[in-house]
Amino acid sequence: MISVTFLSSGGATVTAPEESNLLRVSIREKGGIPFKCGGGLCGTCRCRIEAGIENTDTIKPKERKHLTEAEFAEGWRMACQTFILRGAVSVSWPPRPAAQPVRAAAPPRTDP
Repeated sequence: MISVTFLSSGGATVTAPEESNLLRVSIREKGGIPFKCGGGLCGTCRCRIEAGIENTDTIKPKERKHLTEAEFAEGWRMACQTFILRGAVSVSWPPRPAAQPVRAAAPPRTDP
């Protein structure tokens, strides 16, 4: 079994079978990693492996389209492309931007 600690959503730790996909574990266990496509196209699920990077698989070509070598060196990965092979990992992610309030349309002008 592996264990995943979701640091950005309160620090909950969950377990899963070895070689589990990080995003799938997050979805199944309500870990909170943001996502949209789930297939490596959008980059929404970028996250940082804070501990246990050695327990993850190799970087995928789809990740290279969204992340730089410097980011990989800092532990950034895409959850949808990352598999946890063994052991434990701790993961964090950037906060979602706050929703912008919708501004009401200006009333139509009435010229005299």
